[in-house]
Amino acid sequence: MPMRHIALAVLVTAIWGFNFVVIRLGLGSVPPLLLAALRFVVAALPVVFLARPNVPPGRMIAVGMTLFVGQFAFLFPAMKLGMPPGLASVTLQSQAFLTILFAALALGERPRPRQLAGAGVAALGLLTIASTVGGDFTMIGLGLTIASAASWALGNVLMRGAGKVDMFAMMVWLSLVPPIPLFALSLAIEGWPAIVTGVTGMGLVGAGSVLYLALLATLVGFGLWGFLLKNHPASTVAPFSLLVPLFGTLSSWLVLGETFSPLRVAGMGLILLGLATIALPLPAFAKRQRAA
Repeated sequence: MPMRHIALAVLVTAIWGFNFVVIRLGLGSVPPLLLAALRFVVAALPVVFLARPNVPPGRMIAVGMTLFVGQFAFLFPAMKLGMPPGLASVTLQSQAFLTILFAALALGERPRPRQLAGAGVAALGLLTIASTVGGDFTMIGLGLTIASAASWALGNVLMRGAGKVDMFAMMVWLSLVPPIPLFALSLAIEGWPAIVTGVTGMGLVGAGSVLYLALLATLVGFGLWGFLLKNHPASTVAPFSLLVPLFGTLSSWLVLGETFSPLRVAGMGLILLGLATIALPLPAFAKRQRAA
């Protein structure tokens, strides 16, 4: 991979990592479900310039409901209800081993021993983090974040059936799905007065959060990621996603002063180790593949 493409991959993971700090800042003035809805209203605006991907409408709706609606309808409230941004950025990556589980159940894909080992290590990390509940960290926040990861993982499996499509166009068209369900949830759960207050009183921080989440985290991030996947094998690009939680924890520490107890650091480390076991090529495994 050329250095400029490596730089793009690192840039994308930095954008996605800082995304968690931006969510926390946005939640200071905008209710979580409304913030998620506004994100996709803005992200869907370029749809008038892009042809719809050749994907059946039913699958588009299913992917949008899981990858976007489900994921963020759980994640944003989780962070409002006590899930710190840095910890959320790591815990959400449990979607990697949940994707393996769902693919095995839905598609009959047999996990390889290395994937099972990595999933076991990452699951141990989640249990370690769960043992640190208290203070700035709530069990409901953890539960909602894991539910968000599960919805993301289900969306990944559904996306597999979409075939090879332009990732940027796919993300824009998928952004048409979330606004109505998320606005309906916001109206039902957060209430009309909270919506009015959130829209009229969001200020520069709230508006900036919406624009960052829509333009940078959604359109620029997925657009560049799709470009990299078109030009390089997925096995080369995918491991860069391990940088997302690293940027997430670092930015949360620098901007918000989030701290991590030794036990919590151990749990986060186990999750990253598990994900690395799943995603990174192992020399011995690579040798066996070449020999075969």
